[in-house]
Amino acid sequence: MPHGGPPLKPRRWWASLYVQVLAAILLGGLIGHLWPSFGESLKPLGDAFIRLVKMIIAPVIFLTVSVGIAHLGDLRAVGKTAGKAFAYFIVVSSFALVVGLGVANLVQPGRGMGVDPATLDPAAVADYAARAHETTVTGFLMNVIPETVIGAFAGGEILQVLFFSILFGVSLAMTGARGRPVVALLESVSEAFFKLVAILMKAAPIGAFGAFAFTIGRYGIESIVNLAGLVATFYLTSALFVLVVLGAIARASGFSILKLIRYLKEELLLVLGTSSSEAALPSLMQKLERAGAAKPVVGLVIPTGYSFNLDGTNIYMTLAALFIAQACGIDLSLEEQLLLLAVAVLSSKGAAGVTGSGFITLAATLAVVPSVPVAGMALILGVDRFMSECRAITNFIGNAVATLVVARWERALDKGALDAALAGAPQPLAAPSVQRDAD
Repeated sequence: MPHGGPPLKPRRWWASLYVQVLAAILLGGLIGHLWPSFGESLKPLGDAFIRLVKMIIAPVIFLTVSVGIAHLGDLRAVGKTAGKAFAYFIVVSSFALVVGLGVANLVQPGRGMGVDPATLDPAAVADYAARAHETTVTGFLMNVIPETVIGAFAGGEILQVLFFSILFGVSLAMTGARGRPVVALLESVSEAFFKLVAILMKAAPIGAFGAFAFTIGRYGIESIVNLAGLVATFYLTSALFVLVVLGAIARASGFSILKLIRYLKEELLLVLGTSSSEAALPSLMQKLERAGAAKPVVGLVIPTGYSFNLDGTNIYMTLAALFIAQACGIDLSLEEQLLLLAVAVLSSKGAAGVTGSGFITLAATLAVVPSVPVAGMALILGVDRFMSECRAITNFIGNAVATLVVARWERALDKGALDAALAGAPQPLAAPSVQRDAD
């Protein structure tokens, strides 16, 4: 009996969220394929579920970060943790760009298509190009600071909420004993919000069903045939990146990437069904805390990682850019590819973990590299939705790995709780207390 409570009752297999979401995806795909119009009409189900989750993301981040920082004895640890997280983000996500570039040169999925750039319709991607043009480094940095506190929460801007949460948590820690009643109140509210997360997750199968039925109904499975080489190359590259690169990082940090994937299987299916990693953000934070990662580390790394640590998006950007160049018969020199890589390093850091962001950052990158026509993005517009799912899954796994790695660096990881969680042991409702690593 864990923690002296009543014995855990074995769950029926059909009551598992994993089974329910998987069944919903399969059923949604079947309906979208057999009755495309009806499948398209189910889009509101997916949209409604994503809106339900996004409704609670800002409060969950605020409560997790502010309470976690308030409990820290040394506020210098906040800057130290953030510094280590950003160092990890820069190295690993930049390496993902290099991997995409290398695979594109090796496989050359666009070679031989013989597309005339003059025949491409720039209007098809005009909206993405316009939004990318508005995305500047200065504008992105200024947007981190909310105009008002309420505005940050109302707009659902992750980085704005994180920025305020860090400042508020620091102020609570500096207040000392007089701030403890506020911290206690926020902890109670936090418990209520995570209970709300559990309630909302019961609607996950419905959301995944509607979103996947729409995707198959609108775009059709057959739409990927003409560009199957690109899609297959991207999926295989992302899988190898997760298993080899992230797997090596995980192994060096004392855990198995395969066991972590199994531990997060419900969330990964939810990301697959909705094509958005944000749909599983609150549940990911809760599960990583249960797996022994300290609350302040989870609160800092996960929200920032959703904008700065997008491994799947980075692989996609360089791979897709070279695919367009190859399809149009454009041979990029080494200097031009290095320029593309440098621009992608900057433009990729402002992407958010939501559907379509990879396409926007790709447009921002190509806009600065004149050799590759932005209109060439129309070639992959039809299959971008299918690649969006793979981007979201890879981003999601990358941020889970980053959190555990940074927690271990900070000696803020309960190795016993992590091993138990990854081994499939029953998890308590509350996160375990964190014991600092001895190594």
